[in-house]
Amino acid sequence: MFIAIRDMSVHVQVQGPPGAPPVLMMHSLGTGLHVWDPQADILSRTHRVIRFDLRGHGLTGVVPGEATMADLAEDAFAVMDALGIPAAHLAGISIGGRIAMEMAAAQPGRVLSLFLLDTALEFPPPSNWQARIEAVGAGGMAAVVDGVMARWVVDQSSPSSRALRSMLLTTPAQGYAAACAALRDARAAPLQGRLQCRARVVVGELDQASPVSAAAAIQEAIPGSTLTVLPGVSHIPTFEAAEAITEALQEHLASPPVGDAHAAGMAVRKAVLGEAHVARAQANVTALDAPFQDYITRNVWGQIWTRPGLPRHTRSLLTLAVTAALAREGEFGLHVRATRNTGVTPEEIAEVLLQVGAYAGVPVANHALKIAKDILAQMEDAR
Repeated sequence: MFIAIRDMSVHVQVQGPPGAPPVLMMHSLGTGLHVWDPQADILSRTHRVIRFDLRGHGLTGVVPGEATMADLAEDAFAVMDALGIPAAHLAGISIGGRIAMEMAAAQPGRVLSLFLLDTALEFPPPSNWQARIEAVGAGGMAAVVDGVMARWVVDQSSPSSRALRSMLLTTPAQGYAAACAALRDARAAPLQGRLQCRARVVVGELDQASPVSAAAAIQEAIPGSTLTVLPGVSHIPTFEAAEAITEALQEHLASPPVGDAHAAGMAVRKAVLGEAHVARAQANVTALDAPFQDYITRNVWGQIWTRPGLPRHTRSLLTLAVTAALAREGEFGLHVRATRNTGVTPEEIAEVLLQVGAYAGVPVANHALKIAKDILAQMEDAR
């Protein structure tokens, strides 16, 4: 699909169940969203995977002039806004990782975690990037392809290497140069002390473009982050070491949130039930029910709904089925309203209640259907 943002047409690909935890994956300089294909195909079974071509890359339009890291971060936030995603896990390779860190520093509340692959806080010296800008300006992408490929992969004769080479050669020189300018001007200082979310840093042992020392600097800059060094791979390992990268990413996403379970639970509660509902509920809390509200936010929303083992869409369906079967009218109605946020459709609610009728009894399913019909009609009228 294409999304119009900030005076350009952005090529976006979305995979995975509606309502599943979102993962925004950002590619490297001179490639495109397909650099993450092996990982996206597997992650989309449990997550909502969003990928887009950076400005001037792939099928996204070229924007005249140089870019900054702030520009590229704003592009990514605009994609999230267009898709209605308040917060996401961010995975980025090379410049994509640096953009992810820029986003986490600028708007930390919108970043659930960071997966940073073969990237750096800064990419010195600036003169190298200026030389590359001038080279592609004079001779197009062919002027840099051999040198770049030598840093990207170990085996340049493999089919995956040929695919990467094709991505690089078909990248518009103007878009490539604009991103080079962002890398030229990126500095570590603005990020220091501002990266606080859960993070995993992964780097190829043979990476010359963003070496192990650069990855170690990121780990030092992000409290509690972990560092993994992959033996025998270089700067773009998503194809060459596809299984290792996928495994590392899955492990990262499966890790429980770091920090206060109450805060994590409140974030999911707002995402599922809606900010307005949660605000009303919080305004009505008294000394009588405050401990109970803390309990459900911390333990139900913070420890169950945050788990990656099931997509949020599936948890929504299960909650509807259980509350209908147990005739928990209030909770059932609440979660029917929540379907506008979890991606569950009226057709899926009907199927769930057929299943409830078969296994829990016709009377409870019939009553749940009446409740669902009334609420869905109200939701439709409110549009």
